Formats: sequence, C-alpha cells, structure tokens
Amino acid sequence: MRRTRFLTLALSLATALGASLSMTAPAQAAPTDRYVALGDSYASGVGAGNYTSESGSCQRSTSAYPALYAANVKPASYRSVACSGATTTSVINTQLSALSSTTSLVSVTVGGNDVGFANIMTTCVLKGTTECVAAVQAAEDKARAQLPGLLSNVYNGIKTRAPNARVVVVGYPVFYQLGTVCVGLSATSRAKINEGINLVDDITRSAATAAGFTFADVRSAFVGHQLCSYGEKWLHALNYLNLGVSYHPTAAGQSGGYYPVFRNAAD
Repeated sequence: MRRTRFLTLALSLATALGASLSMTAPAQAAPTDRYVALGDSYASGVGAGNYTSESGSCQRSTSAYPALYAANVKPASYRSVACSGATTTSVINTQLSALSSTTSLVSVTVGGNDVGFANIMTTCVLKGTTECVAAVQAAEDKARAQLPGLLSNVYNGIKTRAPNARVVVVGYPVFYQLGTVCVGLSATSRAKINEGINLVDDITRSAATAAGFTFADVRSAFVGHQLCSYGEKWLHALNYLNLGVSYHPTAAGQSGGYYPVFRNAAD
C-alpha cells in the first residue's frame, strides 16, 4: 500500500512539474520583437562613447539605451537609425524608411533640436543671464507654437509605416539640480534652462499620449545625477575639448537612467 501511494504521489508530482514547465516555457522563449530605434543624439548615444564605425557622424553608441535593450533583451531583429543632430524633419525624411509593417517595437527621442537646445546652451555659456533667459524664452514660445504639430507629423509617419508596432516616445533629462552650490551659469539661468526642458518634455508627453503611444519619462531617474548634484553625474558638463558631448548623457546615464526607463515602458 505504501509503495503504491508513493508511486502515485511521485507520478502526480511529475505530472504537475511537467505541466508547470510547459506553462512557463513560453516566457523563456526568444523575444520576437523587430525593433527599430529612431531619434537624435540622445537616442544615438552621443556622450556615451563606443561609437560604431558604420554610424559615422551620427555617432551611434553601443552604450546607448536602444543598443543596451537589444543586447539584453535580444529581440528578433534590431536596427538603430538614430543620428546626432536629428530634427523631426530629418527623422521623417531619413529615418522612417527603416520601418515596415513587420516592425513591432519603435523608440523615438526627438524634438530638442527643433527648439535649438545646442544654440541655447551656447548662448547661456558665452553670454550673461539676461541673454540666456531670453534665448530659453524664445525657445519656449517656439515649442508651444510649433512642437506639437512637428511631433504629430513624426508620430503619424510612424503609424503609417509601422502600423503594428508598440511605440515608446522617450524624453529628455532635466540638466541641473537646483539649490546647490555650483560654479558656472547663474542660478537664474539654470532654473530657466530646466523650465525649458520640462516644457519640451510635457509637450512631447501630450503629443505621444494623443497619438496612442507610451511616453517614457526619464526626468525622475536622473534626479541626484544631474549637473550641480552631489551624486555621480550622468550628464556631461560643458567640455571645451569635445563640445559635442556637452550636456549629453554619459554611458552611466544611458545605462542607469535611460535604459531601465525605456525597458519598463517597452515590456
């Protein structure tokens, strides 16, 4: 009797284990996503180093958040066409062709160059507070008037070319931690720059939501790692020897800030 009960129990356990394994197996299967990354220097990974030779002046980094996602999640296919200096117009004209009806995941970071991020920071660094505040204000006025339509054009283009894709729109980090002792720009300039970035992110979030896309907000992830913070900096300060990386995420900013926020939104 005991032997019979033991065999019955063992058989039941084996059956249950087999059922359990068959139920969990699909979760361990290779991902089937066909992933395409679009956008500007924050998506290509300027400032993170390790640029691929094929990307040339676009400076696509293997440490950028799209590449990190591809390396860790291992989608069925991955292609990044993100490029330093990209605007909404150049994304439409030169990047959307990478999409197709089989594309199932798209990421895009764009909009900063349309309102002149680089020119604003040049003005703020080289000139005084008055000129800096005026430059940011002009960019904010332009953002309110034009950015929603420009982003909508990009998003509609993505929908047309990749109608079956999940689309994650990834924003920008705020540059400065305020209220700390910090050399360089005045506190007024830093606060105004932050205000401008927050406006661009908020407009982008509204446009993404209106398009039915997911907005991945990286701002909170960078808190404590911004310029003028006391933690490890995840953004390059002004770099006179390599101006192009200034105010862009470091490799740690891509891996610690951008990547986990994007992955959470994409999964």
